[in-house]
Amino acid sequence: MPDYKPVSLALILLGLFGSSISILLGFIWVPGINPESVQQGSAESYRILFWHVSFAWCSFLAFLMLFVGSILWYLKNDEFGWRLFSTGSDMGLLFGFGVITSGPIWGSVAWGKPWDWGDLRLNSFALLTAVALFLVLSRKSQPDTNQTRDTLSIIGLFGFFLVPITAVATTLYNRRHPPIIIIEGEDTGLPDDWKMVLIFSFVSFGLMFIGISLLNDMVNQLESKTEKYQRVIDRGED
Repeated sequence: MPDYKPVSLALILLGLFGSSISILLGFIWVPGINPESVQQGSAESYRILFWHVSFAWCSFLAFLMLFVGSILWYLKNDEFGWRLFSTGSDMGLLFGFGVITSGPIWGSVAWGKPWDWGDLRLNSFALLTAVALFLVLSRKSQPDTNQTRDTLSIIGLFGFFLVPITAVATTLYNRRHPPIIIIEGEDTGLPDDWKMVLIFSFVSFGLMFIGISLLNDMVNQLESKTEKYQRVIDRGED
């Protein structure tokens, strides 16, 4: 098994540094948005988007990884597919939690409360994160058999099908959540300096995503080998 630990740690540290710089730039360099042009007049709270949007994009990447892994395992019983599934579910939980944590920070200012049960985007992301949590807990608590893997792969496919619904939630049904502000339109779009910092933030989160994924895959492989050795020892004692 290749040792990716030095590379993964370097990527994680670089990503953490970059993401810290991005949120700092968001507060001290990027100019504010005209409160009259922003929903609920919450211009300053929009600065959380430099992390919130990056968390969301990375969580979509995690669920794409989960989807590919589910397909590979369910159709071919491919071990690499299961590794993708395991890492994707872990990363989906981590970055999904980042989304549903940073979102209420904006919501508490814009809505006067951290959570709105009528907001499709936020609630669909919460459901996605709950699916990832279920997959992680099930993977850790259930016997590592082909039947368990097949069942969890099917659930993983269901989780991925929530991604396009979540992605277009504000287009399908938009009560209070901001629209897709990255895309230029009559009521959407961002100034160039905002876009620059947002892209820098996503690249930083992307580096961190890759680093954590590599490290997570190494840990999962070590756990799998340990379980196999333990089963061999148990059979020998019997």
